[in-house]
Amino acid sequence: HIPIILDLEDHNYDAWRELFHMHCLTFDVSGHIDGTSLPDGDNDAAWNKRDGLVKLWIYGTLAKKLFRSSFKTGGTTRDVWIRIENQFRNNKEARSIQLDNELRTTEIGDMTVQAYCQKLKSISDLLANVDAPVTDRTLVMYLLNGLNEKFDNILNVIKHREPFPTFDQAQSCLLYTSDA
Repeated sequence: HIPIILDLEDHNYDAWRELFHMHCLTFDVSGHIDGTSLPDGDNDAAWNKRDGLVKLWIYGTLAKKLFRSSFKTGGTTRDVWIRIENQFRNNKEARSIQLDNELRTTEIGDMTVQAYCQKLKSISDLLANVDAPVTDRTLVMYLLNGLNEKFDNILNVIKHREPFPTFDQAQSCLLYTSDA
């Protein structure tokens, strides 16, 4: 029921996490991932059964490489959840430096406007995930800096617009002019 596979290389942790939370809320088992649901003793069969089910859901949504690095016998769903989260949340500073560099140097090249804007937005979202959010204004500046000479006319219009456009407004301008 989770439509994506969690993969370290896809940078899809936050989407996966949100979808997994919704799934667990639907089945009233979110306490197993946040640690608020605890067994009533060592022999709480009903709790153990639900916890095992949620662990299976988690393991069933992991890419093979991530599964291998996350799987351990025993433990609770909460233990698995924390191991996975740590793999995505550790080394925030190093990740933010790498992502910031990627965002600053991304150019449109032969991408479509839609693909280019989506790539910038995705990198920006990843930076927010590692506690290094990018302001909308800064994202627009990166968007404009990565355009090639094909966009010179609309670039000047966007740069001199008052008030300075949002990312969505700049993207709309570029999409409109690239379709014309």
